[in-house]
Amino acid sequence: MAILIALLLILLVFAFVVTRPDGTYHVPGRGYEESRLDGFSAWLRNSVTNDESWHKIRTCLAHSKVCTKLTQDYITADHFFNSHISPLQSGCCKPPNACGYNYVNPILWVNPVSPMADPDCYLWNNDQSQLCYNCNACKAGLLGNLRKEWRRVNIILIVAVVLLISVYLIACSAFKNAQTEDLFRRYKRGWV
Repeated sequence: MAILIALLLILLVFAFVVTRPDGTYHVPGRGYEESRLDGFSAWLRNSVTNDESWHKIRTCLAHSKVCTKLTQDYITADHFFNSHISPLQSGCCKPPNACGYNYVNPILWVNPVSPMADPDCYLWNNDQSQLCYNCNACKAGLLGNLRKEWRRVNIILIVAVVLLISVYLIACSAFKNAQTEDLFRRYKRGWV
């Protein structure tokens, strides 16, 4: 049990260290946040965004309903801009706010005529199988979602570690009491 507690503590510390950096930032005038890829831990970033992993993730995202669901939930631009969409939806389903694209619906945007500084702006595509799945913003959005999920799991790990430590201490105490009683009985028999 002590080994299990030690392993859980190591996992808990690792999860806190890996999820500590947060690459999300508030977008003025919007209810949602956007994410920067370089704002997350290097280990987490490299694990998810390497070419082999990202190709599989990108394929799953393209086949999922994560973006098309937005068109059912948000009709008007004001409703969408004031919403609290997930980091994944913010990064993958729409172009970055800095691009200045004009809203048509949550997954259809019109390209502005002004030059854009963010390389993700050139990767955006209204094709439903592409959207911004190749963007760094999408990778950062996925990391933002992973960070939130890991933080929730960390709470469960903390509760589990506290419960295991409590059970371990109670078991050690009971074992020690049993040994003391046995020793006392032997001692008493020897003197009687």
